[in-house]
Amino acid sequence: MEGGAPRNRNPSSHSVSTSFSQSSRSNATHQSKVSTFAQIERRGRASSSSTSYSNINTQHYADADSDSNFVPLVGTCPYMCPEGERIQRENLRDLAVFERLNGNPRKSSPGLAVKKFCRTISSKCASDVRPLPVLEDTLKYLLSFLESKEKPFEVVHDFVFDRTRSIRQDLTMQNIVNTKAIYMYEGMVKFHVVSHHKLRHSMSDPNIASMHHLNMEQLTKTLASLFSLYEANRNSNYVHENEAEFHSLNVLLHLGSYSKPMGEPLSLWFSRLSPLVLKSKEMRFARRILRSFRLGNYKDFFCTAAAQASYLQYCIMEPYINEVRALALSCINFGGYKLHPYPLFELSKQLMIKESDLETFCKSCGLETCTDESGNKLLPTKQDTFSHPKGGFQIYSFLGFQEYESQF
Repeated sequence: MEGGAPRNRNPSSHSVSTSFSQSSRSNATHQSKVSTFAQIERRGRASSSSTSYSNINTQHYADADSDSNFVPLVGTCPYMCPEGERIQRENLRDLAVFERLNGNPRKSSPGLAVKKFCRTISSKCASDVRPLPVLEDTLKYLLSFLESKEKPFEVVHDFVFDRTRSIRQDLTMQNIVNTKAIYMYEGMVKFHVVSHHKLRHSMSDPNIASMHHLNMEQLTKTLASLFSLYEANRNSNYVHENEAEFHSLNVLLHLGSYSKPMGEPLSLWFSRLSPLVLKSKEMRFARRILRSFRLGNYKDFFCTAAAQASYLQYCIMEPYINEVRALALSCINFGGYKLHPYPLFELSKQLMIKESDLETFCKSCGLETCTDESGNKLLPTKQDTFSHPKGGFQIYSFLGFQEYESQF
């Protein structure tokens, strides 16, 4: 990956100063709307750093310090990482595997090193803060690692997790709240959502389970900041092109329980949403999925998910899909007619699962299957051995989403 550095890392002084002035004028326009955004990003994150796991440096896993005299500045650092920090980390051998020049743990370059996140901001010099054009370029570079197959995903996640927090910190210090900031936050939310999905597949490892927990924590915080950015740029007759989908993710985070990821009931959160967002197809989908889940309407749940879910929505929903499948098995087993076993092929289509996987799933729930004279697999009903697996459900594919998996 050493050769994958982003281009134009050194913008000319004229273009950078022009961008700075444009950004300042844009920020002034939104100044009255962004207090909530700034408060969210400056709030201390003590809980983020309370959980640790081996081989991962968690001392940086907290947001910017809460300085009551916070004054936005204009960054001038032209690189992904300030030169002083890069040199210091080279001397300390504090370089991530993706930052090492030719694999040397004591050598990096401006095209490889990326500024680390630090909870306590030791320096507020403009030369240590990256301006918006550099931050945009840095984020594109970081997100490109999601397509890499050279390292395990947890290694990629650890690197991108920390460096995107540093990007958020630089955005907050400069009070950048324009449309470009929205696109950047959407990209970072997407990273956390995909990580939520991918890390879950390795939850048996306690270290990765801790990573999954921290990732969920940052997902909700980054979403909250994104929602504040939408409000800071609100126009009564306009909804940002991706706004409805990202709002729908918060609804889907409430699946499976009555938890409050954003710290408040959904009903209160709904009351503050733009009518245009509430009426969007993405929000109608999310609310229907939530209603079907809580009512135990598994047929509507799977039909709606298969027909309408986006990949990001699926990533949030996936942990609960097997719960709905188990509910369906329970209903069919206890409500079916004993003399008429249920064909596994038909059931697999309803539950969006391969027939072979469904047979395994039935056995994990304590249900036996049989085969008729034509070789068709059947699920006899009225079995009194149904139970949820003690060790949790194995992960099974969701038919219709295999093409998405190949993209990440």
